[in-house]
Amino acid sequence: MSEPTSPFHFEALHTCPDTGARAGRFHTPHGIVETPAFMPVGTRGTVKGIPPWELRELGSQMLLANTYHLHLRPGEDVVAELGGLHGFMGWDGPILTDSGGYQVFSLSEIRRIDEDGVSFKSVVDGDRIRLTPERAVEVQTKLGADVIMAFDHCPSNPLDRDEVETATRRTHDWLARCVRRHRELGGEERGQALFGIVQGGAFEELRLRSVEAITSHDLAGYAVGGVSVGEGRESMRRAVEVAAPALPAEKPRYLMGIGTPEDFLHAVGHGCDLFDCVTPTRHGRTHQAFTSYGRVNLRNAKWERDAEPLDPTCGCRTCTHFSRGYLRHLCKTGEMLAGILLSLHNLHYFNELLAEMRRQLAAGTFGAWSVKYGVRHFSSASPLLEVLPRVAKEKKSD
Repeated sequence: MSEPTSPFHFEALHTCPDTGARAGRFHTPHGIVETPAFMPVGTRGTVKGIPPWELRELGSQMLLANTYHLHLRPGEDVVAELGGLHGFMGWDGPILTDSGGYQVFSLSEIRRIDEDGVSFKSVVDGDRIRLTPERAVEVQTKLGADVIMAFDHCPSNPLDRDEVETATRRTHDWLARCVRRHRELGGEERGQALFGIVQGGAFEELRLRSVEAITSHDLAGYAVGGVSVGEGRESMRRAVEVAAPALPAEKPRYLMGIGTPEDFLHAVGHGCDLFDCVTPTRHGRTHQAFTSYGRVNLRNAKWERDAEPLDPTCGCRTCTHFSRGYLRHLCKTGEMLAGILLSLHNLHYFNELLAEMRRQLAAGTFGAWSVKYGVRHFSSASPLLEVLPRVAKEKKSD
């Protein structure tokens, strides 16, 4: 086999015969990402409350930052002058930047969209901000992330057929413009990869049409976007089931904005490799923790005199140093340490869950482990309880 000519390449190391799950390695200029992997969200150049050395200790491999917010403050020129995102954030591992496309969805009340791009009202000072596909690529180029995302149109209602068709077509048109500008600026040769994004809402044929259009461009990786944006869980899962396995097996598959253990289990079972979400840190700041015995609200009175660790099975610093009673005290008194400690724990929990999936895939036991994990944590709602029988039936009929 010839050596890869690009600094970006993906290798699938282990696959599950019962599902589409796989463990692999995504090579980047700033290191290798063992997949499946969770990327903590550092929207403004920081994962809230967590310094980069702690993120590394927690098992984080790759971080995400946001183009729109960094463009507003401090501006891409400042970031570039201060060493690009890696130097600016003090993080020497891989970084991915969202293009600002999510803000097309989340800031729908203060933006105007047309065929050329999107005009936003700045959330900082009210000034007009203009993002086009070309401008999104230019800003991300200056930010200096390893992976930059194409500027896409995420529809506000994934169940509105007309809106989704328009957004999906526009996403395809914008990707072609992103690809052209990315190449003009040096592309992968200068150490920066571009990922395209599949849209299509809750409509299976639109998802498949989008996969075909996005993969017509030979990119370093591909993402499934426009999920978990208002549709029901079943519609969200079906979109993943349709789109993810149809993406090229030799490239990393990134499922955008998904962030619960149940969703990871389902998505990994359908071949997704990379994930991001604000869930672990946002839940930490609102005093909620993910544990081996379920989700916990530390403000509840039941924990007031509890001397046990938050999760006796967890080896993170929060669980090895502090009791549930102490954590509840911090939460009730509004101490900032509460959000920090719970965010640390949640990130450790997420990273360890994905690491365990990698271990199970390497051992060839992922399918059986997934079912046991689902029964233990989600009871009859486990997605793998439905996935495994269906996969087996489809294989039999092939």
